Amino acid sequence: MAFEIAEAGITAARIAARTELDFRPLKNGVLSVSPLKENVIDPDEFSLAVRSAAATLGTRKRRDVALILPDFATRMAVLDFDEFPSDAKDQLSLVRFRLKRSVPFDVEAAAISYYAQTNGGKKCDVLVVMAPLEIVSRYEAPFRAAGMNPGLVTTSTLAALELVPEAGLAVIAKLTGRVLTVVVREKGIVKLVRCLEVASQDLDDIAAVLLPTFVYVEDNLGGRAENLVLCGFGGQAEEAQRRFQEELGVPVEPARSPLGVPGENNAGLLGYLRSIAKNN
Repeated sequence: MAFEIAEAGITAARIAARTELDFRPLKNGVLSVSPLKENVIDPDEFSLAVRSAAATLGTRKRRDVALILPDFATRMAVLDFDEFPSDAKDQLSLVRFRLKRSVPFDVEAAAISYYAQTNGGKKCDVLVVMAPLEIVSRYEAPFRAAGMNPGLVTTSTLAALELVPEAGLAVIAKLTGRVLTVVVREKGIVKLVRCLEVASQDLDDIAAVLLPTFVYVEDNLGGRAENLVLCGFGGQAEEAQRRFQEELGVPVEPARSPLGVPGENNAGLLGYLRSIAKNN
C-alpha cells in the first residue's frame, strides 16, 4: 500500500494485480504544510482520515507502506562535490555540514535522506531531502497507530519524477496550491530543485519563477532546457502549456501516467506506482 498526503486530502493505493486508488478529502485546517512548524493541526481528524483510507483498501494486518509527503514539509537541495566519500558515516557528516547554515532548523535533529548521483567520475551531485524529525513523526504517527509501518518516506515531486522521461535536459514544474516545486534534470540526474510559495496560482507568478530557472540552466549547464513538463495546473493546464511554450521557446507537455491524470494531490503516488511497475 502507498499513501500521498496533501492539505486537500489523502490519496491511497492498494498495490495488487489491479491497482485501486482512493481519495479521502481532509477538512480545511487539518493540515498546514510547512518545513518550519507543526503540520498536523488537528491530529484526531487526520487520524480518522488515515484509518478511513486504510479501511477502504482492506488493511487488516500490520504491513510496510510507502508514505509520500508534501514537498513543502521538507527542504530539498542538490549539493555538488568534487569528490564524495565512500563511507556512509562520512557522507552523512559532510551533507550535514554543508546544509548546517542553509536550513532554518537544526540539522542534527532532522531526518535526512540523500542520494549520490554520479556520471562515472569523481564529481558527484547529491540530492538531499531533510525535515525536522518531529514533523515527519507526526505524519507517520496515525499510520503506525493504524497498524502500518512507513517503510519508505519520500516527497511528492521526487516520486513524480518517475513519470518524466530521463533523456535530455528537462525542467519539471509541479504546482500544489500556492507551492511550486521546480526540478531541473539532465539525463536522469537532478541538477536543481526549488520548492517555494508563490503569491498566487496566477501564471504570471509561475512565470516569474520559471523564466529565471531557464536562464540558470543555460548559464550553468552549458545548454538550453529541451522541454518543460507541467503537473498540478488543473483547469489552467492548457493555457499554461500554450503560454510557456511561447515565452520559453521549448515544447511544453503534461506529466502522464497510465493510471490516471497526475494532479497536485496524486502525482507522487502515481510516480511511485510507476516505479513499482518498472521494477517488477
